[in-house]
Amino acid sequence: MSGPKQIPVRVVEVVEINPLIKRIAFEQVNGDTLPAFSAGAHVVVEMEDGDTKRRNPYSLMSSPFDRSRYAISVRRLDEGRGGSLFMHKQVQPGMEMKISQPVNLFPLDMRAKKHLLIAGGIGITPFIAQMEQLAAQKADFELHYKSRTAKLAAYRESLKARFGDTVHTYCSDENDTLDLASLLSSQPLGTHVYVCGPEAMIDAVQHQAATLGWPEEQVHFEHFQAPPTGKPFSFSLAASGKTISVGEQQSMLEALEAAGVDAPYLCRGGVCGQCETNVVNCEGELLHNDHWLSEEQRLSKTKIMPCVSRFTGASLVIDR
Repeated sequence: MSGPKQIPVRVVEVVEINPLIKRIAFEQVNGDTLPAFSAGAHVVVEMEDGDTKRRNPYSLMSSPFDRSRYAISVRRLDEGRGGSLFMHKQVQPGMEMKISQPVNLFPLDMRAKKHLLIAGGIGITPFIAQMEQLAAQKADFELHYKSRTAKLAAYRESLKARFGDTVHTYCSDENDTLDLASLLSSQPLGTHVYVCGPEAMIDAVQHQAATLGWPEEQVHFEHFQAPPTGKPFSFSLAASGKTISVGEQQSMLEALEAAGVDAPYLCRGGVCGQCETNVVNCEGELLHNDHWLSEEQRLSKTKIMPCVSRFTGASLVIDR
């Protein structure tokens, strides 16, 4: 496996936070402290689901100053590919699993004069660790957290109790509105904004920041896009000539792994660029679902991100 090195862990806590979200905590099987990480990091959790091996990334929400355990939150997706259902239905305290070393693709920029955190739904999780780090460093920050309902606003009350007036929440069923234009236009110079949540929220923050003239390097965001499902297809490897089939619930990366091919990854969500692969031949359409390739690269049909992208057509050969 060419992803981050794995750590054998034991599940020590499974807590239902609300009807859709569970918090799961891990400790090292051998009792050692876990590797250090910075706020915003994620781990990839490996799941042995019958004959299927699943690997899903989850943000670390535990404090970076407590290495005795890692904690993640998992939102149940009933129409998903099965990973979140496995975590909700099968993971129990005492169960041994494997997770990757932490990788941070969403770090805080400590040059900022102020940190403006904007979360939507399960996107709150990386900010919980980030707020602990910022508070310890006595940095200037505030959180704006939007949820569809108060019942589904995970950790709302505990965050308010812990961080007081720095936490602002908006629940649609309470008729609260997050006015991005007012929020972003009222920030002091040197503020950096961080956003994690639904695609529409990330796009809205990026668009509003650009409209107001925010420098791109002061706008940070995290996408964790699950590989989309689609019609089965096949592709070939240039080096070996081997043909690999991809199922409708499977990604190209997962199909490579199932075929015993050592393929690189870090995020498994089309963000980090680690799995970027050259396309040798394409007779058909590449269905790009990543946040890494440029529009020019997509149109050239010379690159693909196997972790999230798919194909339809007569023939696809990649450089593996």
